[in-house]
Order: sequence, then C-alpha cells, then structure tokens
Amino acid sequence: MTHIGLADATPRVLWHDSVNWSAYERDLPVPTEVDVAIIGGGFTGLWTALWLKEFQPSLSIAILEREHIGFGASSRNGGWCSAAIPTSMTRLTQISDATRARAAAQVMQSMVREFGQMVNDLGIDCDFKQSGTFVAARSPVQEQRARAEVIDARQWGAADSDLQWLPAMSAARIAAMDQLLGGTFTPHCASINPAKLVVGLAAEVHRRGVMIHEEVTVASHDEGTVRTSRGIINAQVVVRATEGYTGSMQQYRRSFAPVFSLMLATAPLPEHVLDAIALPPGMTFADYRHLVIYGQRTADNRLAFGGRGAPYHFGSRIDARFDQNSDVHTGLHRILVGMFPQLRDIAITHTWGGALAVPRDWTVSMGFDRARKYAWSGGYLGDGVAMSFVGGRVLAELISGKTSALSQLPWIGHESRNWELEPWRCIGITGGLKAMTWADAAEARTGRPSRIAEVINRSLGRH
Repeated sequence: MTHIGLADATPRVLWHDSVNWSAYERDLPVPTEVDVAIIGGGFTGLWTALWLKEFQPSLSIAILEREHIGFGASSRNGGWCSAAIPTSMTRLTQISDATRARAAAQVMQSMVREFGQMVNDLGIDCDFKQSGTFVAARSPVQEQRARAEVIDARQWGAADSDLQWLPAMSAARIAAMDQLLGGTFTPHCASINPAKLVVGLAAEVHRRGVMIHEEVTVASHDEGTVRTSRGIINAQVVVRATEGYTGSMQQYRRSFAPVFSLMLATAPLPEHVLDAIALPPGMTFADYRHLVIYGQRTADNRLAFGGRGAPYHFGSRIDARFDQNSDVHTGLHRILVGMFPQLRDIAITHTWGGALAVPRDWTVSMGFDRARKYAWSGGYLGDGVAMSFVGGRVLAELISGKTSALSQLPWIGHESRNWELEPWRCIGITGGLKAMTWADAAEARTGRPSRIAEVINRSLGRH
C-alpha cells in the first residue's frame, strides 16, 4: 500500500511550485572590485548581504552563485525555523564556557521571534507560522529519551515553557499518532516555505543595491582575491557562505561532509483527515528515533516530511541524481504512514532531496579574520533556517565592527578540524548512518536503548 502512494509522485521540490524565480534581478557583468564578495547565494549569503546593507548602506556587495539563488538546501529544506542548537550544551562548554552556552540557548529562542518580525517588516510572505515543535515518544525507549531531554534542559536553565513533557492524552491533541506514549513540545520553532523566503530575500537585497551574479563558479579565494569562471574579483572582505557545497572549492575539500536528506509531500489533506491527525496549522513534528526525521503541516494543508538515511557518496560528491532514491523515499513514506495511518490512501505528490553540511566535530562555526579578509559561517547540520539568519547577522556585525548579544555566541571564531581522507571518510560516515538504522531496529526489537547509538552520539558531541 505504501508503494501506491508514491507511484505518481513528481521528482520535484514542493516549495518551488509556489515561487516565481524571475521575481529578483540579476547583474552582468561581474565586477572586478567590490567591498564585500559573498560566495554562495543561499540563506547565509542573502542574510549577510541584507544585514551589511542595514549597517553600512554604502558598501558595494556582490553575491556569487554557481547555480541560481537558493539552489541548494536553502530552497529544499524541511522549513523549520528552530531554536535548536545541533551541538550539545556539553560540547559548547568545551569550546567556550557554561555561561555562554546557556546564553546561546536563550539567544536562539529570541532569534525565532526576531526572524518572524524581520520577514514581516520586509513584507516577505514565506508562510511563517510559529506553532512550535512536537517530538513524539512512540516506544518506551523513546519515552526514556524524551523525559531525559526535559531533565537535561532544566539543568541547563530552560523554563518549563521552553520544553515540556506531554503525557499521551495531551500529546494526542497535538498529533494523533499511532503508538503514542507522549512527547515533548517546544514553542520555539516556526514553519516556513523556504523557497518563498529565498526569492523574497533576493528581491530585497537587490533593491538595496546588492549585485546578484548567478552561474559564476568560484575556484578559490585568498586574502581578498576571488578567482571565478568570469575573472578575478578583488574584495576587502570575502564571505564563504557555501554550506553543503563548500567542498567544490579545492581549498575546502575536507571542511564539511555533504550528507543527503530526502523529502516527500502529500497531496493537500481533506478536512476529515486533518481532523483525524490533529496537527495544528504550521506545526512541525518528529519522533525520538536515532535516524533523524522531520515534518510540518504546510500552509496549503499538506504534510511535508523528510529524513536522513540516503547514502554518502565517495569523495563527498554532490549530484542532482542523488536527490532521488526510491528506497529512501519509500522508507520515509512507510514511516509517515506508520505515524499517521490516516494517510494510508493519501497520494504523495512530490519527492526531492538535497545536501546539508556536516562538520567533523558536529559544531556550527562563524567568524571573521580581518587580516585574511575572510569571513565564514556554516556547518548547520540541518538547522540552517534559523542558524543562517543568526550567521548572517553575526558576520555583518563582525565585519562592521558592531556588537550585540550575538557577539558572545560560543561558536564564534570556532573552526572545525578537517574530515579524514578517503576512504576513511566514506567508511566512517557510511558506518555511522548504518549504525543509527541498526540502532532503531534493535530498540524496536528488544525494547532497550542502543549502546552503539549512545557511543556515536557522544563522540559527535550530540549529548
């Protein structure tokens, strides 16, 4: 039955159906000199350009994008604008201190609200709706993890309202999932249509005088010299905002591992199904399995749902063909129908995917080296909607010499070590993905927490 739902799906990004890619202007020719050259036309590059123009309107800024604006994860992601920090609080204290780690959690929560206010002020209709996130516990082992997360959050200073445990009956009012034992809820997450945000930001930065150059390949940069497929550009500052595509420049070949996350979308759900599943409009949802899944109820009443599990490709290769994997998409559909059996006869209309950036130490990194004329932000690990908003503001502040509460974020100035050479990189990443899949299967079979998953999570700094 699950294969029937996928039979007529279009291999296309759902979010792309709702945008006009001609809504922003492009610039030719590529300049030879600018104040700031931004490599990458995704969320990080766009937010950086916007905040720089806010702080210093006279700056000449060029965005250099190899494909088209928002080509990568920025227009393909799950649409969660979340306060979640992918690195554990323990890891953050290791690279800074406990005070800054606690403050970072509060800053990220405020950033979700500020994000919503910003897109509203800019007049960008990206379907922003802060309904929060519900993460289900659908087995006793998952319930243990959920309750432990709430206890850990309290120890780090989170208020009851920041993350709360909901028993089964209360949880079912938010998400009427099968096998539901309870779950956690946080209000600090909004759902968006990411492609609408990309196009809206591109139009806004161009209106403010930022030059947008598409189909420009950057080979390398060094101390303000940017070597591109259309000539050399000299800049006072070069911003690397390439996230999952960072490895396309030889000098960053091992900085991040591109890991693919795949998604699907249902047809718009009829009222009786919406009533049956109980998800409020804009709600984001997941569960406490090890291999990450994520979903949202969209503005047009679909469920957009995705997860990890797609294979890593030797040499950190990225190819459009990797966005489609029938086994992974079928598996995701099986998980979604397992969570909501009410969707059994609902068609799947879209399947797609994209690459996200995974740093070797599982830690976000942002910074500015004035001597090298180099600023960077990336390694968002799938939490890039809010993190790129923060990253763009941080880089603009650092470049402009301004300070705010963001200036003390623990990952500012941090640079992750490189990934191992192949084949060890491939062996390690592939083994980790398989181990998490096995861990979920073992827990379902035995009812006991997986020790191998715990070892992997601790080694990555996720606990």
